[in-house]
Amino acid sequence: MLDLSRFCPLALHFSFLTRPDVLTQMSSLQLDEDGFFDCCQLLLQKSEELRDGWSWERVQGTTEGYLRKTALRPVPIGSKLNHKDSEVERCSVPGHTEDDDEDDADVLLNSSQSGDGGHLCFQFEFHILYSSSFRTPVLYFRAFTLEGKSLSLEDVWSFIRPKLRLSSEDGLLSTVTQQEHPLLGQPFFMLHPCKTDDFMRPVLEAARQANRPVNYVLTWLSVVGPLLGLDVPLEYSSDKRL
Repeated sequence: MLDLSRFCPLALHFSFLTRPDVLTQMSSLQLDEDGFFDCCQLLLQKSEELRDGWSWERVQGTTEGYLRKTALRPVPIGSKLNHKDSEVERCSVPGHTEDDDEDDADVLLNSSQSGDGGHLCFQFEFHILYSSSFRTPVLYFRAFTLEGKSLSLEDVWSFIRPKLRLSSEDGLLSTVTQQEHPLLGQPFFMLHPCKTDDFMRPVLEAARQANRPVNYVLTWLSVVGPLLGLDVPLEYSSDKRL
């Protein structure tokens, strides 16, 4: 199984990006556990430099683990959580601008649950795991108000629906679902990986043709992360080592 216990941010190097064996992994258009490990090492190194908050969490008593990050995010919510009036206010989050609220405004217009049009601050917890079945990374997440109330699956659907342009509940259910975390045994939401190959294959094919390595995890995260307000700083993509 994947073991990142040897990870040390200050001791990492990027020479493996030019190794033929790493390029071969990408040429197969599939991500194996070793490739996932290498990509995670690079992401963690850059995150350490940027203070972006990613860490590696090892499951106690095993060699398994996952990438983890927590962040405050404003979410437009109606009466479903029975929140107090004092809770309904625009969430002030560092780095969150008025432009970022344009998608939120669309949600308020489209969500039948958004009765008063308020925002709640949610503490999001993001986990990135490797799926041996799909051979891709998978994003698990959960979210709580500052008072400990959890975000429901219906609430998650309400704020990602406009971004995905999905109208049916079946489409939403096949995109985001709730299930047991495979390593923690706790309920988490999951972005389903069944469509990952569709958007990653063109990227990997272009990289293979150019004989250029690509950080699968970082590229994948830059696509799926913004659906949940998990934006990837530009400094990641501008670093030629990644």
